[in-house]
Amino acid sequence: MVTIGMNYHVLEGKEDAFEGACKKVLEVMGGADGHDDSQIFRRIDGGEGAQYLIVSRWNDEGAFDEFVASDTFRKVTNWGSENILAGRPQHTTYHTQ
Repeated sequence: MVTIGMNYHVLEGKEDAFEGACKKVLEVMGGADGHDDSQIFRRIDGGEGAQYLIVSRWNDEGAFDEFVASDTFRKVTNWGSENILAGRPQHTTYHTQ
């Protein structure tokens, strides 16, 4: 099992659009081979801009890599980087023993 932390900084005023897109991506992830569970969290302490974390569990890192290489994921991330995100997303991988 591997857990992926996907960190996003969202432009001010674009939070609803980002959250809507994330809900759709989480639905697609739910049907992806090797996907176990995903949840989205939002920073609430007034940090710099709107910050989000998607925590996603996969059977192995290859299953996650296959998902992020998909056309569906690429289309969403291209749209997000052009219209929603304040910077490049940061992904961190956590391996479970």
